Amino acid sequence: MASASKSIVAELNKGEKLIDDNYEMWHRKVQLILEEQEALETLTNTMVEPPAGNTAQHRRDMETYQTWKRKNSLARITMLSSMTDALMCEYEGFDTVQYMWIALKDKFGGTSTTKLRRLTIKFDTYRKRQNHDMRQHLREMSNMIRELKSTGHTLTDEQ
Repeated sequence: MASASKSIVAELNKGEKLIDDNYEMWHRKVQLILEEQEALETLTNTMVEPPAGNTAQHRRDMETYQTWKRKNSLARITMLSSMTDALMCEYEGFDTVQYMWIALKDKFGGTSTTKLRRLTIKFDTYRKRQNHDMRQHLREMSNMIRELKSTGHTLTDEQ
């Protein structure tokens, strides 16, 4: 599983890094990768180190904490490595993936008027690139349509 996870992270890093206008797709990819790495729960759960002790319960609590800590580290590295350098520097101070995830959602998630306008302009001015075949062109178009639909925007017949 470790080598499969490493190759998935490598594949993610070959693609686009997180920037302000690709958050929705990045968000989906990261969730899929963390699910594959069996670290998805770090997005919604956080733990603190249990107090010192010698009981059997303490050992179980410590083992659970160590497992969470490894998964949090793996998820943190995965997320940071899939961001642009500027964003990585901005978010590397977060110790837990959950707090980083929430901060990224606050910054990039949701639909502002500016974001909706930017997506609409991108769609309206998009032209097939010479180095793209028809499949790549249609994939780009589908992604833009999906992004617009996710904001609640309905495309007109003219569009």
